[in-house]
Amino acid sequence: MRHLAPFALLALLAAPAAAQEALTAEEFEDFVTGKTLGYALGSEPYGVERYTEGRRVLWAFVGDECVEGEWYPKGEDICFYYPDYEDEQCWRFSFAADGGLQARFSGPGSSDVLYSLSEVPLICPGYGV
Repeated sequence: MRHLAPFALLALLAAPAAAQEALTAEEFEDFVTGKTLGYALGSEPYGVERYTEGRRVLWAFVGDECVEGEWYPKGEDICFYYPDYEDEQCWRFSFAADGGLQARFSGPGSSDVLYSLSEVPLICPGYGV
């Protein structure tokens, strides 16, 4: 199963950062609103997400179509719901050593950690046509 994420293209951190304090929903919202961030899983580009007002998002896995969704807090997690996918996906966000974000998947049986590395363009061919 592929995990959704807000969630870094080109560079990556050599090793996972030590566990940091989880961002609150307000801290997350302040950091991401108005940005388009790329995410990486290890050395592999993972996807790109645009964060807009009202906790709305536009997400695309690398090479896939864009899907609209929303994010919301759930305990210490930030969860994402996309009508095009079946389940919510929840992540625990913290600041990474480089000032970007680190996101740890909160689902059972996964230790996926994504890193945001920069603001990048989100290209959605045919989206909204």
